[in-house]
Amino acid sequence: MTSKQRFIAALKRRIPDRLPVTTHHVMKYFLDKYMAGISNDEFFDFFGLDPILWVGAQKPDESLGEYFDPTQEEVDYVESRRICSPNWRIETQHIPGQEYETTRYNFITPRKTLSMVLQSTGYTNWVTERPVKEKRDIDIIAAYAPAAKCDVEKVNKLAEEYGERGLVRGNIPAFDVYGQPGCWQDAACLYGIENLIMATFDDPHWVHELLKILQARKEIFVRSLEGARYDLIEHGGGDASSTVISPKIFEAFVAPCDAELIELAHAAGQRIVYHTCGGMMPILENIAAMNPDAMETFTPPGMGGDTNLREAKRRIGRRVAMIGGFDQFHYFKDCSAEETRKAVRRCFEEAGDGGGYVLCPSDHFFDADPELIKAYADEARKCVY
Repeated sequence: MTSKQRFIAALKRRIPDRLPVTTHHVMKYFLDKYMAGISNDEFFDFFGLDPILWVGAQKPDESLGEYFDPTQEEVDYVESRRICSPNWRIETQHIPGQEYETTRYNFITPRKTLSMVLQSTGYTNWVTERPVKEKRDIDIIAAYAPAAKCDVEKVNKLAEEYGERGLVRGNIPAFDVYGQPGCWQDAACLYGIENLIMATFDDPHWVHELLKILQARKEIFVRSLEGARYDLIEHGGGDASSTVISPKIFEAFVAPCDAELIELAHAAGQRIVYHTCGGMMPILENIAAMNPDAMETFTPPGMGGDTNLREAKRRIGRRVAMIGGFDQFHYFKDCSAEETRKAVRRCFEEAGDGGGYVLCPSDHFFDADPELIKAYADEARKCVY
């Protein structure tokens, strides 16, 4: 099989020629520090992994006066090209004198300016000031924030060029600058997860209102996906994990919006993977009931998750494909190659039965021993059905 055929077989819960083996996002930090700045494709070729091409393809609606944000300097796997309009402009301000690189983003509208502050290191970014500071700030988002549409022509051109090389993957757009594909996770980035959890008790009507505003923006993009040659679209996010919220909150606030978006994506001819980095075991069936095609990341206890991979396979493996489960923290560094190989075999034995499984680290990795990644990939290629 080609890598693409191998991925698709697993996503259809069929048996491929061997275990598909890949990684989630390839971090620039790792490539620069350990691999002399090679490209993503060179990374996959060097280690013999099944490649993934991440395509962020949003476009403005020129009939509404929308345009790409001219202040955006670069685009990475987290964020596609930002979209502005006459009623929604983004102004960027560098804040000097901070311990970490700090940037303020002002969202300028006719009624009010919202602002978000991000800090960053070579590893990651995080929010230090949320844009929703007063509850009625969500009215500004509802009235003025543009809703991107998929650039189907761009996706299809890149998919044609990539051919059988690997999987073409994208995501449901997040809020501008910093957000997540899932409605609940996007809301947590805008308002803060602690504040959002408390609001489910103090003002549940307002939480539902916020989620519906975010869902409406995402719906426009999802409906525009028809004809786009994506192989897989990511939805969800870690703030909906069971190590952050209860199953009750998941059912009341997360599932209603995200399940509707999954249904719309299927109507547009797309496959969906639901991403849950964190605890999953108490909500496995809740996630599967939303009818995604695949679930990830199945983070093990040694990395702060709770996944029993064999038990997860037993409970939901007949309903959805599974991606993840590998402990990159303990087996991509500070161990022997034999220990890494045993960890690969353990994942295959616990989740590989009957197909429908893609071996992948439980989300990103930054620092890793290239020799151990070689052992990971080599052992996985020996896992033949």
